[in-house]
Amino acid sequence: MKINIPVKKYLPYYRRINFLLLALFIFNAAYATSKAPFPKKTKRILFLGNSITYAGKYITDIEAYFITHYQKQQFEFINLGLPSETVSGLSELNHADGKFPRPDLHERLARILAQVKPDVVFACYGMNDGIYLPFDAKRFQAFRNGIKWLHSELEKSNAKKIIYLTPPVHDDKELGTKGYNLVLDKYSEWLLSQKDSLQWEVADVHTATTQYLERARLTQTDFKLANDGVHPDDLGHWLIARAVLEYLGENVNAVPDVQAALQVHPQGKEIYNLVSQRQAIMKDAWLKATGFKRPGMAPGLPLTEAQQKYAQIEKQIRAILKR
Repeated sequence: MKINIPVKKYLPYYRRINFLLLALFIFNAAYATSKAPFPKKTKRILFLGNSITYAGKYITDIEAYFITHYQKQQFEFINLGLPSETVSGLSELNHADGKFPRPDLHERLARILAQVKPDVVFACYGMNDGIYLPFDAKRFQAFRNGIKWLHSELEKSNAKKIIYLTPPVHDDKELGTKGYNLVLDKYSEWLLSQKDSLQWEVADVHTATTQYLERARLTQTDFKLANDGVHPDDLGHWLIARAVLEYLGENVNAVPDVQAALQVHPQGKEIYNLVSQRQAIMKDAWLKATGFKRPGMAPGLPLTEAQQKYAQIEKQIRAILKR
């Protein structure tokens, strides 16, 4: 039996349906793009900062998270943190018992950008920039000038995304969060204010770590995130990583530690150990390749040799992901 469908009669409805389907497709594509952790064609992700960044555990946490949660994507996380460094160019008169002044990012940034050519840059400064002294308007201005200079240089480098991290909490031995941390409050507030005034991207590590420490102290008065008040322990690094991941849109607010975050893959711990091993090799190799003036650093492998080791570990990680 032949059925005649009056096409002309229903053509407007077909067109509406097609329009709705197209709109839905565009919406889904836009949503998927917005949920991507980094811009399209991102390969190299650079981290700049001081000893907290150089220690690098929060970077390892972030990298392992993305490997296990975004298995089809491959990013190179490059740690070029340098202990003692500032972006302000300031240093105490007797820093390191007079052995050397604090390193200044101005001295090495051009070489870093020329060699790394990063697609995404994270920068975490402030902890050293107040020189562990009470608030001073001139030091604060030096920090702001340094960050503005950094932003200008990163924009010139054509980085697709620039994200600043407010400094982690400082825990004074006597005053807790009511000592030097009050200086970091001001530095962090200024960084966060650039989100509105200049549309900068800023992940608020400072508030996350300060609030966590203060809440923990309500029930455990001797609780610490850093034994020396400055350099975070494993939990402290996870809190930094978690603040960054949350900023990037990841649902990790209730995740207590990195191991829990990696449970999405049965070999999460094994992957984490490989990432940690690789980060330890690469950070010193990159420092060696880009150059620095601070004494007392590990020598680091030649970059080409380190990159061979990087590739070997990458093969191991990819093999684990296929299990």
